[in-house]
Amino acid sequence: MIHTLAYSLIFGQPLIMYAGLATLLSLATTATIGALNYRGLAIVPFYWHPRLAIITLSLAGLHAILGLSVFFGY
Repeated sequence: MIHTLAYSLIFGQPLIMYAGLATLLSLATTATIGALNYRGLAIVPFYWHPRLAIITLSLAGLHAILGLSVFFGY
């Protein structure tokens, strides 16, 4: 059931690819906010850093579930 969702096509690409791209973008954004605040360039307030970290972990969990469902057939 979940493995069919993982490979459902959106604009010709599987959903699992979009989940991976969203995870990568979220990780890069989280790291950028942390690095900029560490250097004193607080363009984005630091309280967004933990929030984006939680979003990144959630997206990574979704991506992992979609990826593992292909191999285990859930």
